[in-house]
Amino acid sequence: MTPEAKKSMVPVVSLLLQTRHMTILKFGLDTFGNVSVDDDGNTLSAGQVIRNVLAQGQLADSLGLDNFNIGEHHRDDFAVTAPDTILAGLATTTKNITLGTGVTVLSSEDPVRVYQRFATIDALSNGRAQITAGRGSFIESFPLFGYELSDYNDLFEQKLELLVELLKEEAVTWSGTVRAGLNNQQVYPKTESGKIPLRVGVGGSPESVIRAARLEIPMALAIIGGDPARFEPFARLYRESLAKLGVAQLPVSIHSPGHISDTDEQAVDEAWPGYEASFGKIGRERGWAPTTKEHFMAEVNHGSMYVGSPETVARKIVHALSSVGANRFDLKYDMGPLPHIKLMRSIELYATEVVPRVKKALEAK
Repeated sequence: MTPEAKKSMVPVVSLLLQTRHMTILKFGLDTFGNVSVDDDGNTLSAGQVIRNVLAQGQLADSLGLDNFNIGEHHRDDFAVTAPDTILAGLATTTKNITLGTGVTVLSSEDPVRVYQRFATIDALSNGRAQITAGRGSFIESFPLFGYELSDYNDLFEQKLELLVELLKEEAVTWSGTVRAGLNNQQVYPKTESGKIPLRVGVGGSPESVIRAARLEIPMALAIIGGDPARFEPFARLYRESLAKLGVAQLPVSIHSPGHISDTDEQAVDEAWPGYEASFGKIGRERGWAPTTKEHFMAEVNHGSMYVGSPETVARKIVHALSSVGANRFDLKYDMGPLPHIKLMRSIELYATEVVPRVKKALEAK
């Protein structure tokens, strides 16, 4: 790390330590519902994967984790296309955990229906719904739902602004070019609390960071490669933008992939085949260089791949939270076609061994 980078991190760590007493650290899980395999390596049906996701969310709740988030994709390697439907199932079978998306692909959604579905989940869960809006990392939803990629920026910008207005739960007057306007329109159902929490997913664009600050939305950083300290400038830009706008500081969270097992060696052995299969397929589609074990291990050892024993993963999470100044970490725990039993073990270790280690380490600073 350069001397300049070290210098810039000092106020970040200070901010994290100062706000720890004001903002409780939170730890959650993300899943995309990767099509996985059984213990014998046979590919599971989408239906079975969805039922497994339900069980994984129930386990996360029983172990006291704060958040469970489900992503949206429209490809054959992911089983979940309608995360809100699964969240509705979890709403009636869990007690405490916050239920959200990671992310809702807002560009190809109708914000009115997003609000209505999540207001319903909020009712079913007694106030535990949360929305994370994002562009998503794939574009399959655009042709599927009749949208043009040439409208990529306008779709997200306008729909995000409309969703922010809808979440105020007041009469909405709005006009734009991507959907019909609203004139003093009430939208139902209203929530009992009057507010569904919203985050916006950001992948590293300064424009996206500034937009999140302008709209006063908490920011979720998707850090899927490299040292998380590289994202400190985006978190700093977000905080500075909020300050310039006269807005109180808002939470920053991190989303990163990983897999936990009893030892570092076991975790690598379990995670690598699924990573190679999943990222190899995506890479071939996008013309990337072949996925190699060397690249995987570089991310495991020095980057944003949280693969290892509880001690190793906890140490990496402490570094990520401290480097960025974030108050929440969400582990994307399904890395390709891993068997359900191994995913459940990873969740258990994360909740019972990783999270307590991280909290203890940060409290000691």
